[in-house]
Amino acid sequence: MIWLLIFIFTFYVILILWLAIGFKKVKEFKKSASVNKALFSVIIPFRNEAENLPILLKSIAELNYPKELVEFILVDDASTDNSVKIIQQFIISNEEQGETSGDQQVLDTISQKSEITRTDIRIIKNNRTSNSPKKDAITTAISLSKNNWIVTTDADCILPKNWLKSLDSFIQNNNAKMIVAPVNYKAKNNFLEQFQLLDFMSMQGTTMGGFGMNFPFLCNGANFAYRKDTFLQLNGFEGNNNIASGDDVFLFEKFIIADKKSVFYLKSKEAIVTTFPVKTWSGLVNQRTRWAAKTGNFSSLKVKLIGLLVLLTNFIIVYYLLLGSLEILFIPFVLKLIIDLFLFLPTIQFFKQEKHFYKWYLFASFLYPFFSLLVIFKSLFFKYNWKGRRFKK
Repeated sequence: MIWLLIFIFTFYVILILWLAIGFKKVKEFKKSASVNKALFSVIIPFRNEAENLPILLKSIAELNYPKELVEFILVDDASTDNSVKIIQQFIISNEEQGETSGDQQVLDTISQKSEITRTDIRIIKNNRTSNSPKKDAITTAISLSKNNWIVTTDADCILPKNWLKSLDSFIQNNNAKMIVAPVNYKAKNNFLEQFQLLDFMSMQGTTMGGFGMNFPFLCNGANFAYRKDTFLQLNGFEGNNNIASGDDVFLFEKFIIADKKSVFYLKSKEAIVTTFPVKTWSGLVNQRTRWAAKTGNFSSLKVKLIGLLVLLTNFIIVYYLLLGSLEILFIPFVLKLIIDLFLFLPTIQFFKQEKHFYKWYLFASFLYPFFSLLVIFKSLFFKYNWKGRRFKK
């Protein structure tokens, strides 16, 4: 077993150092365009997001981008709460500049400290045609969109003021057909949320690192942009509609295979979209299971091997913690704890998440191998719940 430990950890060290080098090679972009040119269709699917929509809509209202160059399409995926009503009141408040008899408390939340000027906002119903509600929602919206640059985000996100300006400037400076951009967590100082934050930071660091080493293999649909004409040429999500998740990575793979040089990462603090951790451990397990369920369907053998290496590394740690001799009980855990810092530190510095990092890093790192194996096991053998629905792999 000791030789397996040495073998696996040798490759794991190489992987993390490779990603850390790649992270540093991705240069931070500073927007430079003085005239905005890109025409955007921002697509936001939602299902029972009444709690999060006021925050999202407030950030939309505060976006610093000409309203004639952008439309917002919010896709209702069979919500049963008052999500649609909240958006309708937001639209009315735009049209009448606040002179409405709608839910004043909601409107006050949206308009506080902002001038609502967005007028091209509409709600459409999702047209379900597959096993993937979110892919259906995006496809439905794209079929009705007016502009060639599609931008997707989630209903539980906060959009930065210069988000679209950064995307526009990047498009003007690069021959891009797809742009992957950063996503951050707004996490409270408790173990559940900080655990999620560290897990998410590892994914963000890995995403940037892959781009830096000219081997992009991850993205996040909460901050994702691509050309509509290329989406249609590649037949959109056709070929993976049977998989409930993966509205981002499978499309990303199609763009990579078609023209890798046209797929870019926008490393800009002004383009960071912020989202929130889930509130319960069961919700976290279901969310990560949903994410993990798609990994076996990646087309790249190299990506699958990276996933296998990470899985084996976590398995080795759990094995030694539970069954190892006292002499080497904690050695694999401590090794990984140190190795991971090479990628964690530059990532948390970029996302400005240093404040609570050292307080929770040790505890989160100890739990993570067990959590990771649980999620993989659940994704392989069990269904998962998400947004009030039950899905299989």
